[in-house]
Amino acid sequence: MLFRLQVFIYPEPYGVVLIIGPWNYPFMILISPLIGAIAAGNCVILKPSEIAPNTAQLVEKLVPKYLDTNCYHVINGGVPETTQLLEQRFDYIFYTGNSNVGKIVHKAASNYLTPVTLELGGKSPVYLDETADIDLAAARILWGKCINAGQSCIAPDYVLCSKEIERKFIEASKKKIREWFGENVKESSDFGRIINENHFQRIVKLLEGTQIAVGGNYDAKELFIEPTIIQGVKPTDPIMQEEIFGPLLPIVNFENAYDALNFINDREKPLALYLFSNNNNIHDLILKNTSSGNLVVNDTMMHFSCDSLPFGGVGNSGIGVCHGKFSFDTFSHGKGTLIKNLNKISEYINAPRYAPYTDSHRNFISNATKKKVSS
Repeated sequence: MLFRLQVFIYPEPYGVVLIIGPWNYPFMILISPLIGAIAAGNCVILKPSEIAPNTAQLVEKLVPKYLDTNCYHVINGGVPETTQLLEQRFDYIFYTGNSNVGKIVHKAASNYLTPVTLELGGKSPVYLDETADIDLAAARILWGKCINAGQSCIAPDYVLCSKEIERKFIEASKKKIREWFGENVKESSDFGRIINENHFQRIVKLLEGTQIAVGGNYDAKELFIEPTIIQGVKPTDPIMQEEIFGPLLPIVNFENAYDALNFINDREKPLALYLFSNNNNIHDLILKNTSSGNLVVNDTMMHFSCDSLPFGGVGNSGIGVCHGKFSFDTFSHGKGTLIKNLNKISEYINAPRYAPYTDSHRNFISNATKKKVSS
């Protein structure tokens, strides 16, 4: 009955999209999904983060200068304005931020059964074993932690390794930090600052009562926190209860991959999972026995730049994906389309569809759908 049909998937725009941007990469992570939404043919309301006010004002100034204001608008403001926006009916909502606000966005969207993409975060673990080049691993892990002063949703959040690897990692880290930022990190123009006072105080509080192996200095006037490695960390410590989103890197000791794997799986699914090992069996073990938004082997954060990979979370770390063609697909409804000729010739094949349902019709369908066995 499906003989001589034309079938295809037609991507159509959802309609009007709301994009709520974050403060940590306030331009890129606002404009990148906008490009995907435009490519898919949608109209867009942009809501920049009020925590990065200069960027928000710039976006409000630039968008009407280059885009059709009948289709694309910028709405600035804080929580009240965002709350009012979420009370409106949109055809799609794209939010980047933390899981607490993500739940609010998801709940608001459910009032109209609006589909959502939630790019959230969480504690992205690093597994480091004895087969890795420790100097190289330290460089790549610290790079991911130090970029934007650790204020990245996919920044390495904590390291899982043995006590012996911990000792080597700490020594290698001291050398790298000194090599990159000099003897006084605060004086380096290559290291960032914390976004505001509230986040600064939240991160500094996580240092209380910890065993600092590297760094630990901070300056409230400059919102500066030095790259800091913490050892002797227990799973119950405060620093292990929330996403750090700052330049602190705790180390939790495990003697084997199976215990580390269980530790990862006992927690919320991370946005990224980083694995440093030259053992292919370990690669396979972690790949097949953990769930995360993305898995990166022997590097950190580089998957975000790869537009041939979908970027997104799973479970508490998010819903949906974006980047490259995946952004176009996210903002498109794939309308399944079937086209059939309207002529009497095909009705011979269609006859079994119509009553009365006779034995001859049943036999015809049975023979037509029977699997052919090749000789």
